[in-house]
Amino acid sequence: MKLIRTQGRGARKAEEVLATLEKRGGAAFERVLPVVRRIVANVRRSGDRALHRYAAQFDGLGDTATIRISAQEMADAWDVIDPSLRVALKTAAAQIRAFAKMQLPRSWSKSSTAGLTVGQIVRPIDAVGCYVPSGRHPLPSTLLMTAIPAQVAGVQRIVVVSPKPAPETLAAAHLLGIKELYRVGGAHAIAALAHGTPTIARVDKIVGPGNLYVTAAKRLVAFDCAIDMLAGPTEIIVTSERGDPAEIAADLVAQAEHDPEALAIFITTRHDLAKQVIGEAKTQSRKNAIARTALDRNSLAIVAATLEEARSLTNRLAPEHLTVDSIEDLEWVSSAGSVFVGGWSAQPMGDYISGPNHTLPTGGMARIRGGLSVNDFVKLITVQQYDAAAIGELGPHAVLLAEAEGLTAHAAAIRMRFRKRSSNRTANRSSARRARG
Repeated sequence: MKLIRTQGRGARKAEEVLATLEKRGGAAFERVLPVVRRIVANVRRSGDRALHRYAAQFDGLGDTATIRISAQEMADAWDVIDPSLRVALKTAAAQIRAFAKMQLPRSWSKSSTAGLTVGQIVRPIDAVGCYVPSGRHPLPSTLLMTAIPAQVAGVQRIVVVSPKPAPETLAAAHLLGIKELYRVGGAHAIAALAHGTPTIARVDKIVGPGNLYVTAAKRLVAFDCAIDMLAGPTEIIVTSERGDPAEIAADLVAQAEHDPEALAIFITTRHDLAKQVIGEAKTQSRKNAIARTALDRNSLAIVAATLEEARSLTNRLAPEHLTVDSIEDLEWVSSAGSVFVGGWSAQPMGDYISGPNHTLPTGGMARIRGGLSVNDFVKLITVQQYDAAAIGELGPHAVLLAEAEGLTAHAAAIRMRFRKRSSNRTANRSSARRARG
């Protein structure tokens, strides 16, 4: 873990490093795109034949193994896992579900002008695909984080793909009542979800994290099938003036163990605290090869000149995970995927059980969006209803705008309602006179 200062002799070098970090994400895709493009094209063209070939090559699928996992296999996995893990999965699922329900947007309508009712109706996406990685570690938590918000949103068809899914992942699928689970991963799984094969029918949107090949495939199919985001290696920033060095380092090491390319950064104005955190991170990662590699390769302790600069740098880097000292710090946070407040809020709690989603924007994408949520699985359909009085009041303004844009048919469609309104008023007056006579 390197220490850099934003002032003094190292200021220029620090700015170069920060400028590079701002542009992180995306560059690595170019290296794998040719291979991924070929895989996606083959699955789109040859369907199951290509899917089975790649599943055998990359996922270790045997000749006699089926791609689709049966409900019985999921149930068996639930039965064999440790009872305490079953309780933990149920607890995590309940927390995630409760949070997603609070996030769920509501249908509403109101009258903004007499005779005009406007509003929105909320409808779920029809079919989604959830990608659950299963590389270095089984990730049943990712299945919970991707499938539960879809269930809360009301998605009718939820498809899960995961290469070599562990019993814990199968058990999580059983807990949620997942009907479609396939033992495939990588770019070929993304292609199958996006374009469909005889075995895996296409979906409308793909969500969930994955390795570089998975992310590159999501990028390629994004024009044919909606995606949530392009997620890169895990990121963490801790911005602190008074945190405990051991606890700060523990969170840095925890996120660093996800991936040798993970980014772990500590930002402070205190040189002494930065040195202590570096020492603790080195000690705590000694027996964790992946975390040690990530810390050596990518990680920084940044000593800022002022508190304002430390905060500005944090937002500038827009981290996936961010830890701050106190609730008051939320006032200056503008770009982060998920924020953890105070020394008790260990970042791994958010990976599993807090409730907010752990599928979060990386590579600086936190500047423009938050993490995966129930909102990723619904459509907001707007509604408007006029009566004659409202079209008479607002229509002339709309006609003027349409004519200013040269859209004469727009204006004509509105004027047609004026004539209808006038005709109805004439008819109503005639009816009234007849009634009086």
